[in-house]
Amino acid sequence: MADHYYIKRNTIVEKIHFDNRTFYAKFKRIEEPLTPLLLTQHLRRQYTIAVPLLKNGLTNYLVLEYRGEEHQRFYYLVKQLFRTLDIAEYHIYQGKHEETVQVFIEVKPLTLDEADAALQKISDALKEKLGKKWKTLPSASLPEDYNIVTLPYAEIQ
Repeated sequence: MADHYYIKRNTIVEKIHFDNRTFYAKFKRIEEPLTPLLLTQHLRRQYTIAVPLLKNGLTNYLVLEYRGEEHQRFYYLVKQLFRTLDIAEYHIYQGKHEETVQVFIEVKPLTLDEADAALQKISDALKEKLGKKWKTLPSASLPEDYNIVTLPYAEIQ
């Protein structure tokens, strides 16, 4: 369990300079563990909570997040692709909006560069079947405080 989490605010809480770019963060870092009450409030949509994907430069999850009109097609394409790539340890969730699909792939601890390379391979395979409307995390092109994922709302069966 992470020792911190992020909570979404309505305004920009921080400017992050990274790799000659400026990011405007709306997620405020909270230096305490996530509690069951906060998780319940997130599920009730009182707050939007995110958690870090990196700890000590390593990740245990690769995340694909799709938001678009073809969310059901994306769901089935991912399942089919994962069968062909022999990826068995994954979970598919609905995000905050109905058209948001979050896919969490469990992996042995990977460095950011290893995760980036693995996600690029998956993303390239998906591009052959569907226009790119998803993002992948963690990403080496983002600062650490942007390599976070919003907690999902419900598992898709």
